[in-house]
Amino acid sequence: MLREVLKKLVRREISIDEAEKLLRVTAISEIDNIAKLDVNREIRKGIPEIVLAEGKTTDDLAKIALEALERKGRVIISRASSGHINVLKHATPADSILQINEKAGIIVLKKKDFELEKTGGKIGILTAGTSDIPVAEEAKTVAEEMGCEVVAAYDVGIAGIHRLFPPLKEMIERDVDVIVAVAGREGALPSVVAGMVDIPVIGVPTSISYGLGEKGVSALMAMLQACPLGLTVVNIDSGVAAGSTAALIANRVAKVRKAKG
Repeated sequence: MLREVLKKLVRREISIDEAEKLLRVTAISEIDNIAKLDVNREIRKGIPEIVLAEGKTTDDLAKIALEALERKGRVIISRASSGHINVLKHATPADSILQINEKAGIIVLKKKDFELEKTGGKIGILTAGTSDIPVAEEAKTVAEEMGCEVVAAYDVGIAGIHRLFPPLKEMIERDVDVIVAVAGREGALPSVVAGMVDIPVIGVPTSISYGLGEKGVSALMAMLQACPLGLTVVNIDSGVAAGSTAALIANRVAKVRKAKG
């Protein structure tokens, strides 16, 4: 729709005021009074449409996802259950593909002719343990769908800190623009990484913990109290927030790199 409005404006078929009105009208797409899609978000913010499946019925999710697919050519769905996944498998149109990461509960639904533009942004993603991988994969999917190259290394936490150094060295050598460090329990990994590198680090606490400070509370508090500067923290289990923020940083850096030649 945006392209059509711009074409009409260039051909002088509509005025600037008419074009502005059309863009405002199409900025929000309402679906059966159950959802309002911000169809221009990617143009405005650089972040694609991401639909949270959690709390939605399978039928409602399918309606929202298909509408977003039709309008944008791609939609990302997070926190999808097996029921959501099964419905979307049957609802996906023949001209589209469904990419499913069941471990992370994240889905990318896109038209077969959808072209993902590589930005040149580079992101490193680390997890402390194997249990943290689903959150990391959520961040990885979002970052890749925002055009970034992702270098990932999992299960490299401080319980065996020697495991951290080879992947961290590789990320520095590959000149990543930002690192996402995912950890549960006492949440120490982001602090260690932030104390060793000269690039932004995004800490992601996970709910992998129990007892006092359970469900990620200890990890979140530890990251918020971290000594090293250059570390910022997102909410517990928030891979989507970490991946999108990391991609915004990396894409901004890539844009400057390209401008400098």
